[in-house]
Amino acid sequence: MKYFQCMKSDIDPKPYLDEIASIDGAWDMATGRQNKIEVQREALAIPLRGLRKSAIGGRQRRDVHESRWTTTSKLYPLACSFLEAFAEEQDSILGRGKIVCLPAGKRVYPHIDRGEYYRVRNRYHFVLHSTAGSWMKAADEEVRMKEGELWWFDNDQMHEAYNDGDQDRIHMIFDMLPRARAEEVFGKAA
Repeated sequence: MKYFQCMKSDIDPKPYLDEIASIDGAWDMATGRQNKIEVQREALAIPLRGLRKSAIGGRQRRDVHESRWTTTSKLYPLACSFLEAFAEEQDSILGRGKIVCLPAGKRVYPHIDRGEYYRVRNRYHFVLHSTAGSWMKAADEEVRMKEGELWWFDNDQMHEAYNDGDQDRIHMIFDMLPRARAEEVFGKAA
C-alpha cells in the first residue's frame, strides 16, 4: 500500500474511551469543525490541539504551522499523554489533534487537505471504537482499520471515510512534523 500504513496494533483504547465518557457533553463542547468545514459536517469533534490563532497574521488557516493545546485538552490528560509519547517516539513535533466521532451511517466527504501546514506533516488515525472496522479511502486504496490500531495515511490524496457500522466510530486524529523538517518550517531546529 502507498497511502496507508498500520504503525501499531493492539493498543488498548478503553482508557481513552473511559476518559471521553467521563465528560458530560463531551461531543457538544466544540462544534466548529462540523459547522465550518463542509466535508466534515457529519462528524463530531473534541479539539485537543489547534492552530495558534495569534500566529495567523496574513496567512490562511491552512498555512499556519504553529499549534497549541486547546483549553478543552485539560479534560483529556490520557489522550494528550498518548499524543506526546507517540510524537517523541517518532522524533516528531506534534501539530493539531482531535478526537472525532463519526456516527453510524455518516461520512466524511471526499477532499484533500490543502495548505502549507498539511504539506509537511504526517497524518495519523488511532482507532478507539469501531465495531465494523473503520472504512477509509485515499486515492485508489481502501482500508478497514480496527480498534486499537494506529495508522498513518497520506492526506495529500483525495480521501474520504464512511461509517457503515451501527455504532459511533471514534478516532484520535493528529498530525506530526518530522523533527528533521523543523528548520525548513520554522526557520530553526525545534
